Amino acid sequence: MAKKKKHDGDGAGQGATPALQVLNNLGIPYELIEYEHSDTMDQGFALDTAGVLGVDPHTVFKTLMVETDSGKAAVSVVPASEKLNLKSIAKALGAKSAAMMDPMKAERITGYIRGGISPIGQKRLFPTIIHESALSYDTILVSGGKRSLSLRISAKDLSQAIQGKFANITL
Repeated sequence: MAKKKKHDGDGAGQGATPALQVLNNLGIPYELIEYEHSDTMDQGFALDTAGVLGVDPHTVFKTLMVETDSGKAAVSVVPASEKLNLKSIAKALGAKSAAMMDPMKAERITGYIRGGISPIGQKRLFPTIIHESALSYDTILVSGGKRSLSLRISAKDLSQAIQGKFANITL
């Protein structure tokens, strides 16, 4: 069951996540979608979101935190239906290699919990690479900063909010 709310530009509001606060402060339009995850959730949060909302999993994007060979943190935003290519993300970041970040570290440095990590409103603005397929859609879904909260936003607006770049970073 999903509840949809269009952002009406009235400010961050009570209980707004850091992601919503950033978008509101920048005046970037989005649609807020609240829902409940299924009890099974065998395929991960992003694919579960696509299933619960009945949307194409190619339009639901997951946020994955990585570390480069130099130890720097970065953000990747990829379709729920795809797997991150670590060689491609490293190349896009100008690094020799990259590895998935430990989930506990990802929670600590982003300020979000696993399954609710948004690419927007993290504690710091990390280099961010968004899979180029996002540009193929009018809007995509990304985490709103907590489990069972998503944002429908244009890829260009997302990129603007997080100073993201686009590249082919999946297998």
